[in-house]
Amino acid sequence: MRGYAIRRGFAALIVVILVSVFVFIMMHLLPGDALLVKLGQTGRIPPDRMAALREQMGLNQPLYEQYFRWVGDIFNGSMGHSLIFDGQTVSGRIGDALPITLELGVLGLLAGVVLGVPIGILSAVYQDRPIDYGLRVFSLTGLSLPQFWIGLIVIIYGTRYLGYSPPTNYTGLTTDPIQNLKDMWIPALILGYGLSASTARMMRSTVLEAFHEDYVRTARAKGLAGSRVVYRHVLRNAVIPVITLVGNQTAYIFSGALILEILFGFPGLGQLTYTAILQRDYTQVEGNALVTGGIVVGINLLVDLSYGWIDPRIRYV
Repeated sequence: MRGYAIRRGFAALIVVILVSVFVFIMMHLLPGDALLVKLGQTGRIPPDRMAALREQMGLNQPLYEQYFRWVGDIFNGSMGHSLIFDGQTVSGRIGDALPITLELGVLGLLAGVVLGVPIGILSAVYQDRPIDYGLRVFSLTGLSLPQFWIGLIVIIYGTRYLGYSPPTNYTGLTTDPIQNLKDMWIPALILGYGLSASTARMMRSTVLEAFHEDYVRTARAKGLAGSRVVYRHVLRNAVIPVITLVGNQTAYIFSGALILEILFGFPGLGQLTYTAILQRDYTQVEGNALVTGGIVVGINLLVDLSYGWIDPRIRYV
């Protein structure tokens, strides 16, 4: 187990490094210039002044020097300074935005699991009955509709017919927990809907597969009640693929959170990344991508290591 964890941790570190290199290169291939965005009036700046500012910001250095300088800033904790907002470190801006994205993502994951797992179990238990057909339509709809479209529909028709409107100002969880949850629960349900749909479909398939295993037939032959068979024998084995799916959906949750933060006006990491891309704030985008990639890789690592705890029959080699 320890050796496997070390190997997986080393592989995860390599993935994070590759993500940082890829994002760094892609950002510098985009058209535009952070200096021009910052100045906003290129025609009035003399060329020598432009060159001096570019040197001051480090934009005239070769790409490999800029990359290694950024890596050094990661180790000193600042992750560099924003190219657009003077005096603000990348890590400081991420520290302000990340809790909002994590809260939205965690609430979305909870909504997806809380909805998806029971729906998948019910759909399998009542296979080919009306409730099964209805729940399968629910899942198929969640997989088909993009989150930004659902969010727009909720905002437009909720505002028009239900008196709902997105929050004009974000309220922090520690400032007013009740108001914060009032602002968050609708975007979290939208975010979790797609995950609940895929979770329900996976749960249904694995439960139906487990129903045909010998140990389930033996349990039924012994006279165990149907509910005990499901909860004591079926779920323990059927839940492993679902955990893998939920772990892999973390990237999906973060990409969905980016769009929903913009739609609902949350100043989270998604909106920060979007703004930084428009402003060509290279160091900010690189820092955001590194943190997001680290979170996704870390969750996938935890998912891999959790298999042995869920099912003792699994052994790591």
